[in-house]
Amino acid sequence: MFADISHLIAHNPAAHHYGAAAFDADADGLTEFFVTGFGFPNRLLKWDGAKVRDTAPKELADEKHASIAAAAGDFDGDGREELYVMGADTFAGPKEHPDRLFHAGADGWSDLFDRKGNRLLRNLMSGRSVAAIDRRGTGRYGFFVANYARPSRLYELADGTIRDIAPAIGLDVSTGGRGLWVGPLVSDHSDLFCSNEHGPNLLYRNTGLGTFLEIAVEVNLADAGEAGRGVTALDADGDGKLDLAFGNWEGPHRLMLRQPKGTFKDRATPAMALPGPVRNVIAADFDNCGTEELFFNMMGEANRLFKYDDGLGTWRMHDIGDALEIEGFGTGACVADIDNDGRLELLISHGEQTPQPLSLFRSAEASANWIRIQPLTRHGAPVRGALVRLTAASRIQTRVIDGGSGYLCQMEPVAHFGLGRAAAVESVRITWPDGANRTVAAPPIRHTIRVPHPG
Repeated sequence: MFADISHLIAHNPAAHHYGAAAFDADADGLTEFFVTGFGFPNRLLKWDGAKVRDTAPKELADEKHASIAAAAGDFDGDGREELYVMGADTFAGPKEHPDRLFHAGADGWSDLFDRKGNRLLRNLMSGRSVAAIDRRGTGRYGFFVANYARPSRLYELADGTIRDIAPAIGLDVSTGGRGLWVGPLVSDHSDLFCSNEHGPNLLYRNTGLGTFLEIAVEVNLADAGEAGRGVTALDADGDGKLDLAFGNWEGPHRLMLRQPKGTFKDRATPAMALPGPVRNVIAADFDNCGTEELFFNMMGEANRLFKYDDGLGTWRMHDIGDALEIEGFGTGACVADIDNDGRLELLISHGEQTPQPLSLFRSAEASANWIRIQPLTRHGAPVRGALVRLTAASRIQTRVIDGGSGYLCQMEPVAHFGLGRAAAVESVRITWPDGANRTVAAPPIRHTIRVPHPG
């Protein structure tokens, strides 16, 4: 499946890296990889037409600051995404390196937490993941922070000042916060799934009013007793409903399929469930075959790749190619099309146990047709948490624009569809977090289509 293209990274020293986020940092319409550094500078990796180069300005490089996770979202409604970076000089309890919330202005990047009135709200507790969520469908995102054994936070902007509204709406739960996923899983709005260890997982169903009801036990997603890590959503059985795949550290990994009455049931095959030191779980159509693959990023053990076998109606382990990384101490994994050629790149960061270079892969098999859909908020920024359904050759594919964080990481804000042998797309239907929807008939293939908010 994968070919190693790490040689395209112009400067790639061994380092301790953790999370990554894919977003358009310089507002040129192309996606970059932001990679956090732990005792090393953060990196902003951009394709320049020949090489992937580190273009991080000094503010984002933040070389004296240890970081572990990142997520992007339009926090202030100005049409451009802000970047939340989680500090991590320790792995539990209070920390000295606070989280950053970077805003791009006329004078470059600056930390919104450094502004008057915001400093006392800085997160000084250790955590693992952060996700962007538009809980009310306004096009302005909050950042949900999964702290570890300390209260979670939900930062939003009100009258120019940052506020932590988690206590007011019951999201300030203290648990072993690990992975996060945002999207319309059990409602028509942005729900929030929290993968935890030393405690059950949590699923917050969005009421449509910006408040949440916790229902993980009710729908069989609590998985108490396991140590949750990365999580992603996909339509794993082709029934048009979103399912969840998540990894458990050295425990059985799960493929939770949505049942007719709204609950979830584990349908992971023995090979998929096999315990291991998992970090991220990613669903993406790497080879443009028209069906998403499932990639399991492992630490100190071979990575795993699964494809759906239509003939057998089940998931099977697939040849992963160069991305096996038997001796790779994977800490994060992120997907984006950074060179705008219709083929996804997979970035893997390493370094918890020993410094290692970054790895970059893409499919050696991707020659099929494709289309990419990027819905926009009413402010013109990417919509994270939007549901996108595509119909081609009388078959429906489903994607959710990633809000983050899986585990430490956040994918690109684009719905990428491989089309396999299909030569045309019949229609694309987009549902925004506020419930608004729009159908685009017969969009051109082999293009990225940006779709404004209907309002």
